[in-house]
Amino acid sequence: MAFTPYNQEMGTVEISKKLGFHKATVSRILLILIRYGFLQQNPQTKKFMLGPSITSLGWAINHFLNTNLVHIAKPYIDELRNILKETIVLEALAGNSTVMAYIAEGPQRVRIAGTIGDRIPIHAAAGAKAILAFSPPEARESFIINGAMPRYTPNTITDPEMFQRQLQDIRQQGFSFDNEEIDIGINAVGAPIFNFEEKAVAAVVVAGPSPRVTWDNDSPIVAPLKDTAAKISAQLHYNGESNQ
Repeated sequence: MAFTPYNQEMGTVEISKKLGFHKATVSRILLILIRYGFLQQNPQTKKFMLGPSITSLGWAINHFLNTNLVHIAKPYIDELRNILKETIVLEALAGNSTVMAYIAEGPQRVRIAGTIGDRIPIHAAAGAKAILAFSPPEARESFIINGAMPRYTPNTITDPEMFQRQLQDIRQQGFSFDNEEIDIGINAVGAPIFNFEEKAVAAVVVAGPSPRVTWDNDSPIVAPLKDTAAKISAQLHYNGESNQ
């Protein structure tokens, strides 16, 4: 960890001073770490830097985080369902769209648009909008320029400028909403999930009847929703400044 965040070369004495260990102790540790590839020595300067085994560990953890999102998020999604007594959905980024990756049905079963594996209309679904709102500007602009925005209900936003303004509002408040934009009578509120690269890769969504699922100042949904998204982000090794 002494080599983070920039992996600058250091000699034995420098490492000893930085860690507060005796030089002889540091020398023994360095030999072991070099043997297993966690450090390597520059033959010209004789100083040390991180080695190839660190890359292998990084690849392993990144692969796990990228392929086990549902496994990681499931207990937090289930816990939120138990707290709010509403249906909770995990929406995940999949290429240029999002999919329903996991659904925890509430005790009062409510029909939602689609099932696990279905792709989501980005301009209408709460989770998809949360992900897009916190995506890089070029991704947002590309969708607005090239993406189709069909109307599902009278509330569906189909105007690009209005949609752009809504994405700005989502970024400011840290959560998104679907105001009966896919199904009349069904609202949804979403919060983005960030990964170790500080990218929005998924979203937690609360879906239910419009009288119960609200996002005003008195809503009991927004705070636990954002807290759940933050907990899952932490499990994905997100440690940047919270955008939520």
